[in-house]
Amino acid sequence: MFAGNPPLAWAACSGHEEVVEILLRRADLNPDKAGRHGRTPLWCAAQNGHEGVVKILLRRRAVNPEKRDSRGMTPLLRAAQNGHEEVVKVLLARDDVNPDKADIYGRTPLWCTAEKGHEGVAKILLGQDGVNPNRAGLFGQTPLCRAARNGHEGVVRILLRRGDVDPNAARRLGATPLYCAAQNGHEGVVKILLGRGDVNPNKQDIHGTTPLSCAIRNGHESVVKILLGRSDVNPNKPDNSGLTPLEWANRSHHTQIRALLQPPESTTPSVT
Repeated sequence: MFAGNPPLAWAACSGHEEVVEILLRRADLNPDKAGRHGRTPLWCAAQNGHEGVVKILLRRRAVNPEKRDSRGMTPLLRAAQNGHEEVVKVLLARDDVNPDKADIYGRTPLWCTAEKGHEGVAKILLGQDGVNPNRAGLFGQTPLCRAARNGHEGVVRILLRRGDVDPNAARRLGATPLYCAAQNGHEGVVKILLGRGDVNPNKQDIHGTTPLSCAIRNGHESVVKILLGRSDVNPNKPDNSGLTPLEWANRSHHTQIRALLQPPESTTPSVT
């Protein structure tokens, strides 16, 4: 962690406030000098949640609170990604910190927070003017898509409480939040999304795959049961290759899922 970093960055990374104060008294020390990977002392302190060091450094005019590392991550983005609520609050209290600034991959502080499931930080960021809750990042995924993909039910609920969050916003390949949750077997998130009247349970990705077919292909029996329990889910909808959910089930090794999709056998009454 410390190789290639100046002494001030070392102290900041470790949260040593007294050492930071001592070093900052020197007139020949640059408090904003970046070390390895372009990480400044402030960036390092924010990364590890050292609120006291962050406050000390921000008192210096020479410290740029928006200075990015080699991946374009600001101190705020890194603090948000790691769930450091108090550091996030300190940085957002400044007028010169952009709460929606993305890194080189298009990931914003909210996007990274949603990915990791940090509910407290998500609430703080969503309370800021200028934060776009639908802004797509890596792979064209929105914060809701990313939270759904990783099964973070709390963050999904927080995002869905907002009237400006699109619950059907698809990523670059057409996968919706419901699709992402079904793909990874997150039963709780699937239930949350299906509890809304505006979520389309049959929406296909660019390959024509529905959430049901995706859950079948990945062997998520509980999600398949939830989807099949709805009257508005079409169990016979084919994808672009012409394969229906039943045909995908027949191709899989998941016998219990196949049984869920098999039509009931007709019985002929015995003749006496």
